[in-house]
Amino acid sequence: MTSAPASRGISEEDWAAAHDRLVESLRDLIRIPSINPPDPVGPELDAANYIADALGDLGIPSTVHEAVPGRGSVTARLRGDGSGGEPLLLLSHLDVVPAPPDRWTHDPFRATVDDGWIYGRGAVDMKNLLAMELEVLRLLAGEARAAGRDPASDPIPGLRRDVLLASTADEEAGGFAGAAWLAMEHPETLRAAAAINEAGAVAVHVGERRLYPIAVAEKGITVYRLTFHGTWGHGSMPRPDNAIRLAAEAVARLAAPMPARLTPVMQAFFDGAIEATDGEGRQLLRALAAGGDGAQEALAALCSPVYARALDSLVRDTISPTVLHGGLKYNVIPGEAVLDIDVRRLPGSSEPDMEALVRERLGPDLAAVTDIDLVITSEAVVASYDDPDGLFPVLEAVVREHDPGGMPLPIMVPFGTDAKHLLDLGVPTFGFSPLRQPPGETYLDRYHGVDERVSLDGLRWGLPVLYDAVRRFCG
Repeated sequence: MTSAPASRGISEEDWAAAHDRLVESLRDLIRIPSINPPDPVGPELDAANYIADALGDLGIPSTVHEAVPGRGSVTARLRGDGSGGEPLLLLSHLDVVPAPPDRWTHDPFRATVDDGWIYGRGAVDMKNLLAMELEVLRLLAGEARAAGRDPASDPIPGLRRDVLLASTADEEAGGFAGAAWLAMEHPETLRAAAAINEAGAVAVHVGERRLYPIAVAEKGITVYRLTFHGTWGHGSMPRPDNAIRLAAEAVARLAAPMPARLTPVMQAFFDGAIEATDGEGRQLLRALAAGGDGAQEALAALCSPVYARALDSLVRDTISPTVLHGGLKYNVIPGEAVLDIDVRRLPGSSEPDMEALVRERLGPDLAAVTDIDLVITSEAVVASYDDPDGLFPVLEAVVREHDPGGMPLPIMVPFGTDAKHLLDLGVPTFGFSPLRQPPGETYLDRYHGVDERVSLDGLRWGLPVLYDAVRRFCG
């Protein structure tokens, strides 16, 4: 029989104080403009030092790592009694993407609180989870001190596993100066039985039901640079081997949708979502899972455009042309053009397979005048979610306890995270940043978007969920 959630042993007054501290920490972190690419270098290190100072105030030792001068990551450890196996890793990243303020309604680095929301770059991606993880450590350290123990060295009462914290630089540019560097140089800071990471357990409203997709997989990433070779000439005499014209034709050929393919993770997601819903929602989900001619119509009717795009990308490999360079002057036909394409691969699709597919889509005429160079690649990530002793059943259970009407489900995410750097360490990683956002809030639109924001009520709901997940898996 499952024990009562540990969060119920904390008074409402203490939870209110913890929420206030969480909000303060999140606002402080948003005010540190840890933009990647860094200009100037330094704010990632400032954010790492902020976390280290906060941990120091709690009596928790930490280490700030500078893989590159001025670009900091921070790691720490709370101890269990050692009887429960390998640690649990709380993973996060410190960097954010740029935020030109022109279209924002609030300064993106002021952390304004307005009508129940915190606005700012990082509010969603992903300083909200970092602030929640910090507050969970604060609660655990306080419990140690209340029991007369030193959180710097003594086991936390009730913990059988250690809890690791790693908050890294450079995730938004691949993680090579952050999590990848830690995995190579300091693997002991990341090696764990399982990891909690960004992007999961955020409420999605389907009719009257709330689904909580928990990320157990992410697509592989491959970037190719295509160089098209045409013939230089005078702009007054058009010619078919204009390199920009070749590139434009390539864009049209490459951008056509790939065939749909349901992976086991997405099959499990659709099966669970179908079971959780009824009426028109169930019919639309069935049509979407079945694919075929009605899938796109079902997708459009089922959910908002951003979630429709996300689901569509999770049932197929994708190619997005993203950067095109070519030409010297308006009256010079360019003899060379360069196109970057962002390829996201489902589990089971290899990089060589995708290069072959790119060549096939170009066709023999374009392939003959095109160089294809591999820029970066990483494999798809899939964590086991059917292990009864693993982390996923714990995450399911705590979501249900805090929202009995909600439905936690495994899902894949279309983007990449630092989870890929834990593959070689054998650490299964789960996207779990629990938030109960209000209906109509298109959470995914906030990623890298304008007016990034997170709700105060969502944080208030999510903090005890995360606390219970840590307590139960480590207890």
